[in-house]
This record gives sequence, structure tokens and C-alpha cells, in this order.
Amino acid sequence: MTSSKFECHLTIATDDDAVALLAAHSQLSKQVIKQAMTKGAVWLTRGKYTQRLRRAKKRLKVGDELHLYYNQAVLAQTVDDALLLLDKGDYSIWYKPYAMLCQGSKWSDHTTINRFVETHLSPQRPAFIIHRLDRAATGLVLIGHSKSATAALAALFEQRQLDKQYRVIVEGEFPSRTQHIDSDVDGKVACSHATLIEYDKKQDRSLVQVKIDTGRKHQIRIHMASLGHPVVGDRQHGHADEHAPNLQLTACFLTFICPISGETVNQELPDALKPHL
Repeated sequence: MTSSKFECHLTIATDDDAVALLAAHSQLSKQVIKQAMTKGAVWLTRGKYTQRLRRAKKRLKVGDELHLYYNQAVLAQTVDDALLLLDKGDYSIWYKPYAMLCQGSKWSDHTTINRFVETHLSPQRPAFIIHRLDRAATGLVLIGHSKSATAALAALFEQRQLDKQYRVIVEGEFPSRTQHIDSDVDGKVACSHATLIEYDKKQDRSLVQVKIDTGRKHQIRIHMASLGHPVVGDRQHGHADEHAPNLQLTACFLTFICPISGETVNQELPDALKPHL
């Protein structure tokens, strides 16, 4: 069965070892199976519930179902570390680097920010995604560590009570007056406000600060492209090719009133991590 990508599904008939079973049916080594487990490629179904199986020695029950989603290319992926900027116990704020994901798949979750937080934050806590950044975007991400805190912070996003601002480098000379863009994204209302910070004539690129009132997928990228100033490095909505730099879009500022303490939280990304012309 060995190939670079395949699925393996087994129903447990007798007490047995998950690693040994999957190794026998997949023809992968036990070490490779253990690594796949650690990276989130093995799942266990017990009754109505299916979740990732990471513990190689977890005792199986008759009727359990094992699922291996093996993709060699996905499991080989690596990303830079996220950087902790603020830890408030019930939640934390991190810098997400380029290519780190905000959501895993059945094939793995080892390159996601929540998995990184779960395995690197001290004291160790669960990590819940509250909002997302595109894989190619960088910047501030808010992570919840309890279900109640996560729900309360998510409500701030839904009620637009959290101020999010980004900095992007776009092609061309951006208008000197603030641009208010309210064109729909994927049929949904979307509103962005973009202000020129600096223009570099030699590069013919502009550094722009963008405040968004809504959080549609690719909203900033689509809105900037609609003005004729696509984000540098945008391969989907701009002119970038495979030789272009990484997407120059970074979440730089988060401001909100903490629903737990009532204090104002004003987090700014360190200057060295912001985009610069």
C-alpha cells in the first residue's frame, strides 16, 4: 500500500496496538506511524465521536475505528515558530509567521498555530482559534485557552467591537486621501478603510494601513486589487508569479476591551515584524 498519499481505515476486532495495526496495513514503519500520529494524521472513532489520536499507547476497544490519512508531502512541511507577544492566562496574542495555518485538515495539524501554542505555551493549555489569517498573511492572532473566554472574545469579532488594522505593501502610488471600500466580497457586505503611509517612487510601491469593519476571506487583497493596487506577492488577486516575494500583508494592531477583566488591550506588532518599503 505504500505510496506518497493514501488513506487507511480499520475497525478494531480485538484488543491490539494502534501503531502495530496501522504499520501492518499501510506497510509503513512503526516510527513513521508514530510521527504521523504526533502530526495529527491519525484519527480514532469511538461511538459518535471522532478525534485525532496522538498517544501511541492509547488502549483501543473492540468496535473502535482507526483512520490514517497519510500524505508524505504534507507531513514533511515545516514552518517558522510563532512568537508569543501577550499571555493573559485565559487568552494570548501571537505573531503568526508566513505559511503557518489557522486550521488543520484530516491530513495533519502540525503546521497550525493552535497546535504550536498547545505544545509550546507554558503552563500548557488548550488552544482555540478565535479568528483567522490567510496562510500567506502574517501578524497578530488571538488564541483562547478556555471555552468561555473563546466565546466571549469571538463575540467581540461578531459584534465588531474589536479594532483590527493591517499594513500592506501594494503596487503603484496609492491615493493620498483615505479610501473607503464597501464592495461585496463573495456576495457579502465588506468594508475596508485604507490610508497611505508612505510611497517609494523607485520601487513604485506604497505602504498602506488598512482598517477593516468586516472579516471576509481575502477581503483586503480583493479590495486593494479592485482599486488597481494589488498587494505585493498576491498570486491569486494580483500580478505576482512564482518568483515574487511572500504576500506583503500583516495584521499589526489589535485593540479591544477584555470581556473578562474590563481592561483595554492595545497590542501592536513589534516594528521589526511589520512590513517596510
